[in-house]
Amino acid sequence: MPRYALLRHTGAPDDPHGCHFDLLLEDGETCRTWRLNEPPCLDRPPQPATALPAHRLAWLEPRSAAVSGDRGWAERVMAGRYSGALPSNPAAPIQVQLRDGDLIGRLLISNGTCQIQRA
Repeated sequence: MPRYALLRHTGAPDDPHGCHFDLLLEDGETCRTWRLNEPPCLDRPPQPATALPAHRLAWLEPRSAAVSGDRGWAERVMAGRYSGALPSNPAAPIQVQLRDGDLIGRLLISNGTCQIQRA
């Protein structure tokens, strides 16, 4: 099963809040990634999700490290595995099942929002 991770990213020069979260879904040799203002939680309303460039698979492992290019600091705060296929079109809606780890439920990413619902 492919993996997911949530990173806490602080000190990014383009982040006016000083802290955000990067949601990563393993997709072959890289991870599809979205910027979230808060950690996703089960059955909360959808929150904004901004698509980011692909992240390296290394961020799926437990780690805390400086982000390349002097773009702050990131640490993995949640992780697990998911099932379901990611669409080949990166702009298409995503619906996968978070199976284990820190987040469990149906992850929906669509129209610039992210939400976790009960399975």
